[in-house]
Amino acid sequence: MYFFDLGLVFKFWLVLLLIGTLFLPITTRIFGSFFDKGYIFSKILGVVFISYVLFVLGIIKILPFTSISVLLLIIVYVLILIFVFRIKLKLPSRNLRRIWVAEEAFFFIAFLFWSYIKGFQPDINGLEKFMDFGFINSILRSTYFPPIDMWFPPESINYYYFGHLQTALLTKISGIEPYISYNLMLASIFGLTIVSAFSLVFSLSKDIFKKNYPSIIAGLLAGFLTALGGNLHMIYAFFEGYNGENPVPFWKLKLLPLEQFGSNYWYPNATRFIQNTIHEFPSYSFVVSDLHGHVLDIPAVLLTIALLYIVLKQKTFSYKKIFLVSFLPAIMYMTNAWDGVIYSGLIIILIIIKNLNLLKNKKNKFLNFKKISNLKPFIAKTFIGIAVLIIGFFIFTLPFNSFFKPFASGVGVVCPPQFLEGKTIGPFLFEENHCQRSPLYQLAILWGFFYIVYLTFIVFLLKRGRKIVTEKSVLFATILFFYASLLILLPEFLYAKDIYPAHYRANTMFKLGYQAYIMFSIISGFAIIALIKYWNKILMLLLFTPLVTLIMLYPYFSVRSYFGEIKPELYRGLNGISYLLSRHPDDYKAILWINKNIKGQPIIVEAQGDSYTDYARISANTGLPTVLGWTVHEWLWRGDYSVPAGRIDDVRAIYEDSLETTRLLLKKYNVSYVVVGNLEREKYPNINEEKFENLGTPIFREENTVIYQIRQ
Repeated sequence: MYFFDLGLVFKFWLVLLLIGTLFLPITTRIFGSFFDKGYIFSKILGVVFISYVLFVLGIIKILPFTSISVLLLIIVYVLILIFVFRIKLKLPSRNLRRIWVAEEAFFFIAFLFWSYIKGFQPDINGLEKFMDFGFINSILRSTYFPPIDMWFPPESINYYYFGHLQTALLTKISGIEPYISYNLMLASIFGLTIVSAFSLVFSLSKDIFKKNYPSIIAGLLAGFLTALGGNLHMIYAFFEGYNGENPVPFWKLKLLPLEQFGSNYWYPNATRFIQNTIHEFPSYSFVVSDLHGHVLDIPAVLLTIALLYIVLKQKTFSYKKIFLVSFLPAIMYMTNAWDGVIYSGLIIILIIIKNLNLLKNKKNKFLNFKKISNLKPFIAKTFIGIAVLIIGFFIFTLPFNSFFKPFASGVGVVCPPQFLEGKTIGPFLFEENHCQRSPLYQLAILWGFFYIVYLTFIVFLLKRGRKIVTEKSVLFATILFFYASLLILLPEFLYAKDIYPAHYRANTMFKLGYQAYIMFSIISGFAIIALIKYWNKILMLLLFTPLVTLIMLYPYFSVRSYFGEIKPELYRGLNGISYLLSRHPDDYKAILWINKNIKGQPIIVEAQGDSYTDYARISANTGLPTVLGWTVHEWLWRGDYSVPAGRIDDVRAIYEDSLETTRLLLKKYNVSYVVVGNLEREKYPNINEEKFENLGTPIFREENTVIYQIRQ
């Protein structure tokens, strides 16, 4: 089985290789100071650029979303490079070619490794995989954009789907079935995460170490921490288990004998340790395999961080560069909205830092801040720079925002003063009984490793690091450290208001903490090797070896728990819908038949059900929109429960009410096909199947599953 999948893995990798090669002329110019000239980032930049141009052209109905359009776009891009920008294609140096080959091999091995792991549990089922897969399938069926919401037609998707669009693009180019490319996309993101972090930290370290060996070790450590690391919650593997809903300090639990190490450890607890919140990290995401925006955005995040390091190193940060850089937070916003806001904030900090030079005199000393005249150029240039960033962000996100309505309804204040409870001031909400603060020991367990690393590094800089304290790489790492700390601190005071009453801090902490983890992982790889190299080597090894070992044990437990035993004879393959063969075999055949025989996006009706269930399985697995899918998700996306709620009874009536009522409802929602399977019979016990014979024609029948085509 794996040898068959190996061909698909190679095919998907080849598409990424070709896209990356095409965008090398641009990437090498941007990342000229990197040891590898930004080789790995060419793949990310290429996929992002092609997806965005196709998206914009699809929004304005100029170019359809087809393979021919992709080919045409690539040809135009190459012609522009040659004849407009006059970029000459020349063979890189022998040394650079070796670096590129080695880095590509590194990426391929990481990609191959995780695709193999995915083959032990490939199911696109459970958690929110139906949502992600439904988005991808709906986009694949789209001729133009925005894509139709597969669970609420004829409305478009009111979510951040640009990452799903990138997945659909690679699916379309490679010609691989989406239920396989879903898993290959996860594997490719895993590979890009490791190698991108490696490239960034190698270059950042090389600026200080001046040697390859310690820079390679720092890059590898950062890559593995980012993609596979956990947190100090792993210490609970040494103790008896606890109720996941009510965490307790580990020192209050019974220490287990060594032979029982990890016997009671449950890996999701590391991401749900603070009550009523979520604090995930990439390693957990790769294991549970939801192809969510925060996962799809990791490559763009690492590309952005690397680019911002380049910006910091450059002498000038012109308005033109600021405008071009604004493209990346715009992309991140359309993929995972919080990331767009987070990295716009980081760019603003860099704008301020770059403009601080305006406050220096000829002797390179800061002027007197009390003299307002000295501040005018600084304030003016900073203000204009931020304005350019906002304008660029607005322009680049306009095609997306023209069809998107944000579903956050304000900014809540944690533990508001009693006299303000129940009031609203501007966007700020002072809700009653909204006082959740994270216990200090829990924050220490989640983030303690990174603080031990970087605070030790800061102590080193103050005592012994005079030679490197002025290096741009040290400044950049320190900026990331304090900015990540701010992201951790914010959910203790503010939260974005959504529909979840008890877990009102969860999404805010999740999205901010996720980016903090990535930033911390990057700077930790750099800081640990710097400390070992420049300070007390033995002492630093004694300090960090057990800590790194502890947090790197996380995938040992998570992979074994989720994927089972990793033995060749247990390998299942990359087919993400193969689980249906045992759970809903008739539906499996219906899905394959629909994908082969029904084109476009005619509306179907199937059983409506709760989120995180098997309901809406036809729409999720085919991209054909159904009258109503997962209701709570639509409630979140539409901002008001009453919007989707009215359709619940309509779907029931289609299956259970009279012929005439059904006819009117089918016409109301412009339904072309009705699905009747085991889930429909379970959900609607009073179903009247005979009326569908009068309303249409059965065009597919397999045991207990029938698809009726409704006569218009």
